[in-house]
Amino acid sequence: MNKNSKMNFRIIFLLLFLFATTSILVAQDTTAIIAPKKITFLEPYPTYNKKRFATALGGQLGLCTSALIGLNYAWYEGYPRSRFHFFNDAAEWQQIDKMGHMLGGYFQSKWSFNVYKWSGIKHNRAAWAGALTGWGFQTTIEILDGFSSKWGASASDALFNSIGSGWFLWQEMLWHEQRIQLKINYYQVDHPKGQLTQRANELYGTQFYERFLKDYNSMTFWLSANIASFNKKQKHATWLNVAVGYGAGGMYGGFDNTWTDPNGNLVNRNDVQRYRKFLISIDADFTKIPVRTRTERVILGLLNTIKLPAPALEFNTKGQIIFHPLYFLNWEMPLYFKK
Repeated sequence: MNKNSKMNFRIIFLLLFLFATTSILVAQDTTAIIAPKKITFLEPYPTYNKKRFATALGGQLGLCTSALIGLNYAWYEGYPRSRFHFFNDAAEWQQIDKMGHMLGGYFQSKWSFNVYKWSGIKHNRAAWAGALTGWGFQTTIEILDGFSSKWGASASDALFNSIGSGWFLWQEMLWHEQRIQLKINYYQVDHPKGQLTQRANELYGTQFYERFLKDYNSMTFWLSANIASFNKKQKHATWLNVAVGYGAGGMYGGFDNTWTDPNGNLVNRNDVQRYRKFLISIDADFTKIPVRTRTERVILGLLNTIKLPAPALEFNTKGQIIFHPLYFLNWEMPLYFKK
């Protein structure tokens, strides 16, 4: 068996183990299977339904397997495999990658929870199963990292995977809803021309999907809290959220801005300041927007992972205060209150 075959075997084995474990947890909910009325396809089943659960399990297995194969192509391709090992990357990328792990655990848990609810699993069991599924998927990625000579399994990554899944589970068990959601948006950074653009292309790729996955300078992660969820007397604009964001910039290496060029020469660009940025903005909980159909509700639920393009105020460790009229992609001209 060659290395790629071994890797694919590990992916399939780990996913099968994960979903088999999850199925043992949720399949114990064997209450009445007959629905009291006709249920549309996208509508959650009121009681446990074996056919829907099998569909949910098979669909998740297929999606996760496809996602891991795609991730292998986009992330691990071209790097040799190695024995499983750990790597301490807690100080890398000013913890932006850790925010990605937290969001991944959170989103995967929330998505899986909704799928299990769709199959008729009771709320608390669906919440636990969703959290375990999200955590297990992220842990599988960490194991893949452990077999890559370029990276390695990371204890800090595993911690933030757990925080993301735990953040979802805590709110479902406490409130039966996600009042404070984790979100992301992509604020495209234009890297300085010349050496730094070349370095960015080598690190982050040149295609949009590569930059979206890899360019930590362009990622902003948000905690988005729904105001009306904490104020039940609020009757209008119940979709309105307040969001605080975290991002970073000036990064052309994991720990610092030094690297070795193709000719073996050491390049030192620590003259470029690495910085952190903190933002305040408004957002929307799309699930609070009234819609007519279940399809529209599903679409809005998926959109809820993305922070609404909106004005934002930035404070960063370069001492700047910046107002962004529209914080999204690079569609706006920032106003500097303090440079």
